[in-house]
Amino acid sequence: MVVWTVHGYALSGFNVGDNMNRRSKNINPQMIKHNLVLVPGLMCDHSVWDPLLEGISPLAGAQIIDHGQADSLVDMAHQLLALAPPRFALAGHSMGGRVALEVMRLAPQRVTHLALMDTGYLPKAAGAAGDAEVAKRMALVALAHNEGVRAMALQWVQGMVAPHRLSDAVLIERVVAMLDRKSAQVFARQIKALIERPDASDVLRQLQLPTLVLCGAQDSWSNPAQHEEIAALIPARPAVVSVPDAGHMVTMERPDAVVQAFKDWLSMP
Repeated sequence: MVVWTVHGYALSGFNVGDNMNRRSKNINPQMIKHNLVLVPGLMCDHSVWDPLLEGISPLAGAQIIDHGQADSLVDMAHQLLALAPPRFALAGHSMGGRVALEVMRLAPQRVTHLALMDTGYLPKAAGAAGDAEVAKRMALVALAHNEGVRAMALQWVQGMVAPHRLSDAVLIERVVAMLDRKSAQVFARQIKALIERPDASDVLRQLQLPTLVLCGAQDSWSNPAQHEEIAALIPARPAVVSVPDAGHMVTMERPDAVVQAFKDWLSMP
C-alpha cells in the first residue's frame, strides 16, 4: 500500500482516502495551479521534499508518496498511478526518478510536467561491473540487518552530501534519522528493485513534455555528466540544472536553488 502525506489542499478529482496522512498549509486554493506528485528515493520520505514546500506552494499543491513494501520499480509506479490525480506534474529524486520514468512508460498521458533529479536511467551493467554493484549494495543490506539501519545510514551518508557538508551535524542527523525510519526489510526490498531496474532509455527518447533534469554539482553517485546524458536523450529540450555546493541530497542541501528551478519548470507551458 502506498501512504501519501499531503501538503496543501486535496485537489479536485483526487480522493485522499481514509488511510492517508494529511497535513494542511494555509494556501489559497485559487493560487494552486498544479497537482504535484513528489517521489522520494531509496529509504527516503517526506524529509527530502519538506524544505521545498513553502517555496513552491504558490504554484502547486504537493503530494508525497511512500513506496510501502514494493520491491520493483514497476510496482511502485503502478501504486503511484492508482492514487494519483487524473493529471499531475511529477518529480522524482534518486530512485524516485527511476519510478517517475516507469510512470511515464505506463501512463504518459497523465503527466503534465516531469522532473528527474539526482537519478539514472540505465539497467545494472553486465559482467564484473554489475556484480560489483550488487556486492556493494548487498553489503549495506547485511549491515542494516546485522547492526541496524542507523549503523548502515551513518556509513552510507558519507557519500550522500557535498564533502563540505559532512561537518554539518544538523543536516547529517536529518538524513540519518530519515533513513532510520525505514526497516532493514524495506531496505532489502528497495535494493532488489534497484538491482532489477529496467533500461529507461526508450522512455527518455519519447518524452514530449516540459522536463527538468537537475542534480547537485557534487553528486558523486549521479553526477552532472550522467544528467547531461539523460538530457541528450530527451527530444523536448529539457531544462538542465546543476546546483553548486550540493551533493546527492540536493533538496536538503540547497533547497533555495531547487525551489527556483521548480518555479521555472512549473511555469513552462
